Amino acid sequence: MIFGRRKNKDVDVEEPDEATLDSVDEETEDEEDAESPEGTASDEEPAEDDEGDAYRPNLEREDGPFDIAEVDLDADDIARIDFGSLIVTPFENMEMQIQVDQETGEVQSLLVVQDGSALEVALFAAPSNGQMIGQVHQEMIDGTESQGGEASVAQGLLGAELRRVVPMEGPDGQQGYHISRSWLAQGPRWLLRGVLMGQSAMEEDLDPTGRLLMEFFCNLVVRRDDRPRVPGDIITLQMPADLASEES
Repeated sequence: MIFGRRKNKDVDVEEPDEATLDSVDEETEDEEDAESPEGTASDEEPAEDDEGDAYRPNLEREDGPFDIAEVDLDADDIARIDFGSLIVTPFENMEMQIQVDQETGEVQSLLVVQDGSALEVALFAAPSNGQMIGQVHQEMIDGTESQGGEASVAQGLLGAELRRVVPMEGPDGQQGYHISRSWLAQGPRWLLRGVLMGQSAMEEDLDPTGRLLMEFFCNLVVRRDDRPRVPGDIITLQMPADLASEES
């Protein structure tokens, strides 16, 4: 299978800084807790409800994101960034920040920032049988409502997506709201989560920046190892050798 749609582009990769995170939103760290996609899921397929009947996840993933077994990365000359369990296809002038656990030093997630919007990407373990997206959606809805926010599943370009509005206190003490869209894609024993924040998350229809970040999400390739994991456990990423040498 030939994979890839973009030529090699200039990329700015750095660890996240507070100013960038604040410019997108005040609540990236607590978005859905990078340690877990709102809890764990069992191997059993969750019971469907009315909302689940109306909006179903896109389990086929015909347009991505992809599993490493589904693509041939040697079939093109595109330069990608290899984070071990996740392979990234950059776009022109992409600014990507690496979110690292301060205690363990492990790479937890990636944050791609573009024109006042951002996409946070994290990878989790999933069951080998059945799908967990419906259950994760419900757990995220419950968690949002417990914070006094609102959440609902809506039909997006990738199938079912979760839209959240969570109250938060701004830097000046005034009441504000954190608005986001969560995209979930499930593959062989993995669940990939993309959280769209900033201006693009506020648009009813995705603006050009939102579509660019969605295409970035769809171009991701997951390389899950064989290590047993509890569904919902985060799958850490590996710092590319060339990036690690730049920081040392």
